[in-house]
Amino acid sequence: MRRTDHTPTPATPRLEPNDLVAFADRAVEDLAHYLAGLDFGPGARAAGGTAPAEPAGPGQSPGQVAAPEPAGALARLHALAQLRQAVERRADLEAQAAAHAGAGYPQLGTAWGMSRQGARRRWPGLAPGARTTTPVPATPTIRRTAVHALVPARPYNVLLIEDDPADALLVEEALIERQMTRTVHRVEDGVAALEYLRDTANARPDLIVLDLNMPRMSGRELLTILKDDADLSVIPVVVLTTSGAPDDIHNAYAQHANAYVTKPVNLDDFIQSVHSIDTFFLDTAQPLPADE
Repeated sequence: MRRTDHTPTPATPRLEPNDLVAFADRAVEDLAHYLAGLDFGPGARAAGGTAPAEPAGPGQSPGQVAAPEPAGALARLHALAQLRQAVERRADLEAQAAAHAGAGYPQLGTAWGMSRQGARRRWPGLAPGARTTTPVPATPTIRRTAVHALVPARPYNVLLIEDDPADALLVEEALIERQMTRTVHRVEDGVAALEYLRDTANARPDLIVLDLNMPRMSGRELLTILKDDADLSVIPVVVLTTSGAPDDIHNAYAQHANAYVTKPVNLDDFIQSVHSIDTFFLDTAQPLPADE
């Protein structure tokens, strides 16, 4: 009778973080020596393995080893430069794959050894579940919800008035993260905003997100103009600003701002604030009919 061996298969040992670092360093070192020996870069012929001892030079005894030449180190340095570029390319591909599988910026940052904000800057526009290799259609997909079931279907347009590029990028990407398609147009000050709003070739926004502190024309001045204009006064305006001054809050509501939100310092809180604005004004509240 055949005897069955029930000896359990040993589990694969789990590397500790320090062990992984040492393992990666050794792997890179070995790979650099291997690539340098393939004769593809400067000094490659002198890079692989152990080079034969050089003959003794003038003033050296026969047993004395000559000073090492730099060719081998240069070849390994060239190989490492190619490895670094290959790692960057591979990291981009893996980040896209992770985002497509549902990973967000916190997970990407942890995996790459950086903060969430660092990952957002490293791979802008990656949203969980998004197919980054598929071009985005020029015509935005119309979103229909149970709340808006009786409203004529049309795209949702957001006008972002923000002079800080970093804050503008965060707002735009926070909207992208929700995976709800809408058109977001950004201008940098009140003058540009009025030019956009009064150009009949542009679609009227469903929501204006307004910063207060901007050059040329501030958000305070623009808000006054908007709410005194019969055509523009009906557009909901959310003030999103760093100012938490009571006077700014009072004056914004006195000028009929629809909401006042202070920009949180914490990145996660900032993203959540934008999500909350988007959820209420573009998911919950009824938009104006298209013909008004």
